[in-house]
Amino acid sequence: MYFLRCISKRYSIWLGILLVAKAVGITAVCAEPIVSNVRMWEHPDKTRFVVDLTDKIDFEIETLTNPYRLVINLATVNWQVSSTGVRKKTGVVQNWRNGHFDYKNFNYRIVLDLSGPVKEKVMLLAPAQGNRYRLVVDLMPSTSRAMRSKPAMEPIRNQRNTSRPFKTIKFAAPGRKPEFVDGPQIVVVIDPGHGGMDPGATTNSRIYEKHVVLVIAKAFKRRLELNPKYKVYLTRNKDIYIRLRRRIAIARKNKAVLFVSLHADAIKSKNIRGMSFYTLSEKASSKEAAALAEKENRSDLVAGVKGTESDDVTKILIDLAQNRSMGESSKFARYLIKSFRSTAKILPNPHRQAGFAVLKSPDTISVLIELGFLSNPADARALTGKSYRERLSEAFVDAVVSYCNQPNAPCSAGLEELN
Repeated sequence: MYFLRCISKRYSIWLGILLVAKAVGITAVCAEPIVSNVRMWEHPDKTRFVVDLTDKIDFEIETLTNPYRLVINLATVNWQVSSTGVRKKTGVVQNWRNGHFDYKNFNYRIVLDLSGPVKEKVMLLAPAQGNRYRLVVDLMPSTSRAMRSKPAMEPIRNQRNTSRPFKTIKFAAPGRKPEFVDGPQIVVVIDPGHGGMDPGATTNSRIYEKHVVLVIAKAFKRRLELNPKYKVYLTRNKDIYIRLRRRIAIARKNKAVLFVSLHADAIKSKNIRGMSFYTLSEKASSKEAAALAEKENRSDLVAGVKGTESDDVTKILIDLAQNRSMGESSKFARYLIKSFRSTAKILPNPHRQAGFAVLKSPDTISVLIELGFLSNPADARALTGKSYRERLSEAFVDAVVSYCNQPNAPCSAGLEELN
């Protein structure tokens, strides 16, 4: 009997572990290769950039011009390199940055800013003399013409042994009882700006815009979805870079009625604080608005993305001039300003206009919110505090619901029926 009780007890323990795994959706995975160090030094004839790895890895190299950059795309890695003291100018490398970036079958990216055109030589070296795997990139001076005409490198695949020591089993997390809604849900897309290797505005105390706006976006989503009439999507839900045009595509794919892009600025003056609200116009409302739009539109460049604006953008701008999206965006901005005014500090003339690329969707009501200035101590303290974040969330929800509850609101009809 004692033996049977022991067996029964042991079985119960394993059954409990299995049920917990099923509840939380545990997946068995292999360890990711670790990036343990990044080194860089200058030779008489080249600049060498080395990435130390614990395992083989798939990778791809791209070179970009205007400005000159070299991009290293990596498969999934665990980045464990300190960010201090390793980014100083060395040889032709002016600076470098890294971050998550979904592209093809890669999801991590390193971007080297270069002082001029280069040709590269790339090697993945096996462990030797106490070293780990090393991805070595040698950069030699070249010409602009040669750099532009160089064919793209074929990705180096199947470097890593991906066979798993055990079978992977994924359990689906239990669903919750659905709430019934009268009519289709209103879709809102919230866009936390920047992300991954593009930190956005930063402060000396290491506050990053990309982190601040992501936390606030999640708070907005959580509060608005307490109302079952609304479904909210985020363009990113982790520290990863998303192309500007891809952010628009996410809104269109999900048939969003409202698109709200969240940002926080930083300027030389520490005295200026407050929120501002931007809608699209090819003619900026002020020099400051034009400068801000130009800075935000450079986000793709920071992330090592080719400039690919095509004639489609021209067609979109024509469509925007012919439909109601710009007018409705301005109207929605007024609802936001009215709601946030009782909660937060608002700049004078808070509704501003400029040519933000992320606002150029032809069939989505789009507003960009600058939540404040990280360069101002009071704004930075408030934006990183939970209580202020909750008050902002309440104001955001009030604005969305008030706008969508107005007579003949486009939230239910959709812009395509109004044009």
